[in-house]
Amino acid sequence: MEQIAICEESAASSSLLRYAKAEAQKKSCARMLQSKPINGGGAHFRFNRIDLSVKSECNVGCNYCDPSLTLTEGKVLTSKEAIERVRIAANEDPRLRVIDISGTGDALSSEVTFKTLRLIAEEFPHFTRCITTNGLLLPKKLPLLEELGVSAIRVAVNAVDADVGAKMYSYVRLNGRTLRGKEAFEVLSLNQLEGIRNASDAGMMVEVNTLCVPEVNSAHMVEVAKIVRSLGAYRMNVVPVASKSSLHVPTVEELRYIQTECDTCVSPQVVLHTPPTVSCILASA
Repeated sequence: MEQIAICEESAASSSLLRYAKAEAQKKSCARMLQSKPINGGGAHFRFNRIDLSVKSECNVGCNYCDPSLTLTEGKVLTSKEAIERVRIAANEDPRLRVIDISGTGDALSSEVTFKTLRLIAEEFPHFTRCITTNGLLLPKKLPLLEELGVSAIRVAVNAVDADVGAKMYSYVRLNGRTLRGKEAFEVLSLNQLEGIRNASDAGMMVEVNTLCVPEVNSAHMVEVAKIVRSLGAYRMNVVPVASKSSLHVPTVEELRYIQTECDTCVSPQVVLHTPPTVSCILASA
């Protein structure tokens, strides 16, 4: 009986520890959000940010990606060019607080990203550093991101189900291999979800962007929200697919409905982990 009581007490303590950790993570993200100028966050009235688009490899093929939105004329080619842009922006705008790095492909596939982060850490250590990624390399690169002071990660997660994911993605390139179909999605999804969990456990604010494609993954949004929430994601944004002749672009009303449904899973106001009740703990002692 004593061994059973000890095991139950240990389990209760473990639940309390997980709950305390989740609450601490929420408070940390809430504080970070106060100085991260994003749409709807309110901080954009008090702080500014600079977006750096790094020329990088498309290691994941998204069937509904619009290349014109990523292959921008202002892409960064070298880390020296990137830090110079930051210097100019910092001199011109005293409200600059955040540096957001994305890629023409996946920012984590380019050494320019990490060289830029290293220069920023040396010259502007007080700036918040954010990375946007498709998540394929996130588990592998996370220790380096921590070392370079990245505190916020935005991951594009468009599905968590293999049947849906196989429709969303055409290929995944990893370790010299090109994968297709469900196998490609399963490799991508495994890395995305592991990366989200590990980044959250490391104390980073994890934000998820999900591209909404009507009749492809639109009915799957809430399931995505539930999964990423359970792994520690603090926010989830539903992004409409770019207009294409063969696709139905979601209406404002459709997006609002989907976002509301997802918000019940990932909103900061929703407790990430239900706290163990005192009565249950006492009853098991």
